[in-house]
Order: sequence, then structure tokens, then C-alpha cells
Amino acid sequence: MDITEQAKTILQRLLARGYEAYLVGGCVRDMIMGRAPHDHDIITSASPAQVKRIFDKVIPVGEKHGTVAVVENKVSFEVTSFNSLEQDLSRRDFTVNSLVLDIDGKVYDFFGGKDDIRNRVIRTTGKPQRRFREDPLRLMRAVRFAIDLDFSLHTGTKAGIIENCHLIKDTAAERVRDELCKILLSSSPGLGIRMLQEYGLLRHIIPELAECVGFRQRSRHHNKDVFEHTLAVLDNTPGTLNVRLAALLHDVAKPATFSLDEKDEGHFFNHNIVGEQMARVILNRLKFSKDTIAAVTSLVKEHTSRYARLSTSGIKRLIRRVGAENLDDLFALQLADIKGSAAPSNTGAVDRMREEAASILASKEPLGVKDLAISGRDLIDMGFPPGPEIGKMIKGLLELVLENPEQNTREKLINIIKEKNK
Repeated sequence: MDITEQAKTILQRLLARGYEAYLVGGCVRDMIMGRAPHDHDIITSASPAQVKRIFDKVIPVGEKHGTVAVVENKVSFEVTSFNSLEQDLSRRDFTVNSLVLDIDGKVYDFFGGKDDIRNRVIRTTGKPQRRFREDPLRLMRAVRFAIDLDFSLHTGTKAGIIENCHLIKDTAAERVRDELCKILLSSSPGLGIRMLQEYGLLRHIIPELAECVGFRQRSRHHNKDVFEHTLAVLDNTPGTLNVRLAALLHDVAKPATFSLDEKDEGHFFNHNIVGEQMARVILNRLKFSKDTIAAVTSLVKEHTSRYARLSTSGIKRLIRRVGAENLDDLFALQLADIKGSAAPSNTGAVDRMREEAASILASKEPLGVKDLAISGRDLIDMGFPPGPEIGKMIKGLLELVLENPEQNTREKLINIIKEKNK
């Protein structure tokens, strides 16, 4: 197994000073599996203070917990101190992450990690209840490792997750958010969310989404309940976080907006608008950034926009509402929504809307107030008093220009204002 030169240098310097030093965790697991490791974590018998004396650039990322970051040739490595190797490994989350590798390529396996890799099983190191109570985020990490590695969960580990699922509520929202994002950005996001639901975690993370499980849509357009449809949409999206978050939440308001007509057909009027509000609450609760919340809630709100109902000026308004930078994400969500619904999956309307939006953007047609040939200052210079009426007049001009872009010249807009205010 090949160890990177930077990692080898750190190990050699620790060993030369008389300390034990090993690679540990996911990097060892990945090397055994023939996968390229994302990073290389190191454990050593040296204390953080001793590590600081050995290396030139050391960052105290978690020094009170025994961890520092050593920077070697511009690459950062987490280096954690241990007292007893076996005791340290016994506290690690899963057996496949409790393997260590020395500089000569020898693997130390105290807990059957290599067998679990061969059997493609995720199993806690020691009793599940103890491991999950030490750090409840491991409840979600078990799911993530299972889908990322295409492993199954050991029976005892699965039972431990179900028994302790409520503990996830005690974990910082930021940590839950980051783990959720990793699951969503995996190659099997739908499976990951399904597992969160099956093991009882989803109702503690996004209880609003748990309400969608088994909720029949009673619609000829849908052959799945709301939750199954959501998973199908999620699996049809590109690996972009905003799109996958929007896919996860795009129909979250359907249970709250459900109604039946006289023909026993289900409807979800304004579920996109109510969904935008619900998504905002959920994303704020999980401590997502303002930019992410703004983009994702906009996608949720606009996911029902359809070409057949939009004029050219309507598409311009859509571009203005969503933002040109988010258009591709909106179209990707809409295409996934269609593919996750009942056949036939006709994507022609979305394709046409995308083409027209591209044409509008390429032609540099006016889309917002800033694109008008005159401004509020021009109206004040014409003698109109400052105040809300100026804003109303500018908004009226924009609506006119959206319908008739050829009117967007200074002379024409001034004449229009003069005519309206004779």
C-alpha cells in the first residue's frame, strides 16, 4: 500500500524521535479497498506539545482533545496523540475505521475491521449503544459510510441506530447539517435519506419531511407517494448541493396543502409557496448560510413554473426572481421532478423554457430596474417629488419594458412618463 511522501515524512520524523506513529482510520480502509484516500490521519504516542517541537508548522485544531494539524509541503495532516494504541482504537466509531498502518505497510487490526471490509459490513467498534452515546453524529455517519462504500449495516449496529435515534437531537445543528450534506452529495442520495427514515433519524432531523412518508397523492400525474416521489427526484438530480436540497424539500408542503376535488383527484394548491416558507424554517434550523437558504427556497418556490403558462415577459420575470446564476439549477430540478413522476416523462416544456431563457440572456434584454434607460434620479430631475410614487413609476416602466423591450430608450421612457402625467 502506497503512503504519500508527505505522510511518510511525518511518520519518519516522529519515529526518529522515538515515538510510535501510524496512519489510522479511513485512509487505511480505503487503501485496503484499493480506493484513493481523501486524507491521511496519523496517531502518535507523542503529545501535542512534543509534536509542536518536532515540526515547523503546527496548527492547534483540537489540541485540548489531543489533535493538532501538521502542515507538510502545503498539505495538512491531523496528528492525534494516544496513550495505548488498542485502547485508542477501541473508542473509534466503526471497525473499518479502527485499522492502523505502520510505515512498513503492516496493518494492525484489533477489532475485525479487515473481515468487515471483506464482508462489506459497517459495524461499531464495541457495543453500539456506547459508541452512539459517545457521539450521536455516528448515527448518521453509519448511514453515510454504508452508502458511500456500498456496504450493509451490521444487524447489531442497525438495531443500535434505531434504539438511539433520538440522540441525534443532542448534536449541534451544524454537525448534523454537514453530515446531511455529505449524504445528499453521495452517489446514492435517495438511499441515504430512505435509511435515515427507516432507522428513525429523519423525524428528528427534518420532521416535516417525515410527514410525507406514505402520503398518497391521489393524482394521475403521480404513481408514488410524496416521500417516494421525493427520493426519485433526488436520485435524478446532478450532484449539486443547492439542487439536491431543493429536491429534498420541493414537495415538503404537500401534506399541508392537500385537497380533493369532486372527482376524488388530489390537489396541492400553492404547495410551492408554502413549501418555500417551510424550507426556510428547516434550513435556518440546520444553520445553512443565508446564500444557500435564499437560493434553495427560490428553487422550491419556482419549481412549478412551466413554459406553457409563461409568456416571454413571464420568463423574464422568472429570471429576475430566480437569478440568472440559479437558472440551470432550477431547470435541473424541474427535469428531475418530471422524471420522478408518472410516465410519460415529457421534458420538452422545460427544454423550451431553458432555450428561451438562454436567448433572452444572450440578447441582453432588460430584466430589472437597473437595466432601464432612466432611473429614479431622472424622474426627480424632471420635477417629480422624491417618495414612494417614484418607485411605483419605475416599476410601471419596467413592466412595460418587459413586454416591449424596444421601448427601453431614454427618450421613449421620458415621453411615456410625460404622457401619463399630463
